[in-house]
Amino acid sequence: MSVSPLALQLPPLALYIHIPWCIQKCPYCDFNSHAVKQGIPEQEYVSHLLADLRQDLGYVQGRVISSIFIGGGTPSTFSGEGIQAILDGVRTELQLSPDCEVTMEANPGTVEAARFAAYVAAGVTRFSIGVQSFQTEQLKALGRIHDCDEAIKAAQLAATLPLKSFNLDLMHGLPNQDVAGALADLQQAIDLKPPHLSWYQLTIEPNTAFASRPPVLPEDEALWDIQEQGHQLLQQHGYSQYEISAYSQPGLQCRHNLNYWRYGDYLGIGCGAHGKITMPETGQIIRPVKIKHPKGYMDISKGYLDETSEVAPEDRAFEFFMNRFRLLEACPKQDFSAYTGLPITSVTDALAKAEQLGLINSTELHWQISPKGARYLNDLLALFID
Repeated sequence: MSVSPLALQLPPLALYIHIPWCIQKCPYCDFNSHAVKQGIPEQEYVSHLLADLRQDLGYVQGRVISSIFIGGGTPSTFSGEGIQAILDGVRTELQLSPDCEVTMEANPGTVEAARFAAYVAAGVTRFSIGVQSFQTEQLKALGRIHDCDEAIKAAQLAATLPLKSFNLDLMHGLPNQDVAGALADLQQAIDLKPPHLSWYQLTIEPNTAFASRPPVLPEDEALWDIQEQGHQLLQQHGYSQYEISAYSQPGLQCRHNLNYWRYGDYLGIGCGAHGKITMPETGQIIRPVKIKHPKGYMDISKGYLDETSEVAPEDRAFEFFMNRFRLLEACPKQDFSAYTGLPITSVTDALAKAEQLGLINSTELHWQISPKGARYLNDLLALFID
């Protein structure tokens, strides 16, 4: 495949900020997180985050920031003053859109009313609360530090704050979980009336405690029943599925995640943070990755960048559709060439095959994943691998 160096269009730009510390490492977690052992060097880390951001300002290319996501780890281990310093520094260096969404992850076990209010005062407009389950035994199996009451109180607190939205993270397919248990968890989450619900199946990832000591997970038939009945339950309560594992009330989708799945660009600052940057002048799409370990990241002599890779032209179609087909919305055909630099003719055969198999629907202007395609997403994406 050939790519014209002038063919790429600048997509919208978001910012991801990584805070790597948590109280303890969960056995299913493969994120870049580090259990707190001797306290968190909060002020020092904030100064490095902002220095990291300043080194990446050349990637902005005149764009405003459409959304910010503070992830981890557990960002709510930071004080309100720490989050204020981060966001103040960001606002100094970057232009934010007037309606910029600022999401911050929080765990119920680290939630305090005064601290949550301080995060909102600092500029957080949306919380994503890592509940995972409301059942005591499941929480213990998942290594969570909170209990059911703390999870409920965290959601109730978020509902009282002047936020634009909040999300509850909930897992299903947990160790020894049956259909009734999974649906009871989901109903409890729905009863708390979050504007957004991330509801996803537990998977065993490499290099985790669960990978070395796998728990007993539900059989495929039970998993399918959970997904089907859970989907119906969510729809009955006014939630619309807009992404493979995300549901929201009307108009309250997570903007930051939408930017990811629409193949937008994002700066990534902090330990192990990844970015995606389009370079129209050179025809490149690059992926910078920052140094993973906090100690190495805060070693000034090394800088913050670990490596930068380029998305090769032959990989761009797969990458584009891997993101776009996570979304159930229609994908404008013009976005493919604009954001990959590839002619649509390069994927004509694969898309025709996908439509023939009933995995996508196509109109003159759009492609859209079908319910069958969402169920067999891996088969659909395999069509775009050279």
